[in-house]
Amino acid sequence: MYQAQVDMLGPVRAFAGVAGGMLSQFVPVPFIAEPIRNLAAAYELVARTGLSHTRPAFGIDSVKVGDRQVDVREEPVLVTPFGTLLHFKKDVDTAQPRVLLVAPLSGHFATLLRATVRTMLPEHDVYLTDWHNARDVSLEHGGFGLDDSIDHIIRFLEAIGPGAHVVAVCQPCVTALAAVAIMAEAGNPAQPRSMTLMAGPIDARVSPTKVNELAVSRPIEWFEQNLIAGVPLRYPGALRRVYPGFVQLLAFMSMNVEKHVKAHQDLFRSLVNGDDEKVRATRAFYDEYFAVLDLPAEFYLETVRTVFQEYTLARGEFMWRGRPVEPRAIARTALLTVEGEKDDVCGLGQTLAAHELCSGLRPYRKRHHLQAGVGHYGVFSGLRWSAQIYPVLRNVILASD
Repeated sequence: MYQAQVDMLGPVRAFAGVAGGMLSQFVPVPFIAEPIRNLAAAYELVARTGLSHTRPAFGIDSVKVGDRQVDVREEPVLVTPFGTLLHFKKDVDTAQPRVLLVAPLSGHFATLLRATVRTMLPEHDVYLTDWHNARDVSLEHGGFGLDDSIDHIIRFLEAIGPGAHVVAVCQPCVTALAAVAIMAEAGNPAQPRSMTLMAGPIDARVSPTKVNELAVSRPIEWFEQNLIAGVPLRYPGALRRVYPGFVQLLAFMSMNVEKHVKAHQDLFRSLVNGDDEKVRATRAFYDEYFAVLDLPAEFYLETVRTVFQEYTLARGEFMWRGRPVEPRAIARTALLTVEGEKDDVCGLGQTLAAHELCSGLRPYRKRHHLQAGVGHYGVFSGLRWSAQIYPVLRNVILASD
């Protein structure tokens, strides 16, 4: 049904985009200037009603390192059917701490962490988990569940090599903690020197949010029957069962409908008034927000069940490949947890719970940072991230490197 709607409205959006672009370049006589601007703005809003299912560009071509501008190029280090270990490579004279950023696999592309990458690049050698859109992954590659996600984090850390650091944002805090615990128990030489968990549901029983309440309001069978669909035949992942990204986007938007309606009303006014700076900012945000990827059904359903319904990690019952995961095995990896005061996705205390689970760590290797005045996205992007949270993270990495 979604695909049929996209196909039907595609020509309408295309026409609106062309018409709006033409009108925005039109220089009318004064008495019809305002109606033309209103019409051009309306056309743009119509053209922007669609979603994108392709990863946007990171657009980070250079950063300032010390007193000089350094080029940045994206290099794939390790590629699997479901994800790429992406290296933001710089030519610098001195070695920098190597950091693996674990991006959320929750309906948006890894470019959601663009601001995180941009902030960390001047002082760190940054790698990123660039997850692939499941609708583009052929069935011949099999499924992808929580175990596979953990395997990817371990493989990526091994590819980066011993002495790296890991920073997980939101949902993958659970899999990152599990991966580090597995590596510690096995004595893996690539286990990271520090682990930062930012706004992740380590124990979703604490301060439950609307997201948590939805997860326990229905049995797992309801989620499978109502939220899982097959990929249409035209795509490489035809017939793969997925949790569609557009469904996740609608779920996110339903939590703040008034906010998104107001944002588009403001966009209309900014277009009419010629406020180019506000227009660019709003366009940039929603271009990213409306770029969605489909999640493998196995991964989504296992996450809902184990993380948000059964709380297996917090209860000491989390399993990987049939073996129990023991966070207390972590003894050498420093731990930093970060939470946002106004986070309405991951409640206060859910990430802090990692400290109790990592009982094998000495107190001086643990640190918690509660950031005042930020919501979920403010933990890893925006002014407070770069000015107040990042310095804490940088210091933990430096102290552990």
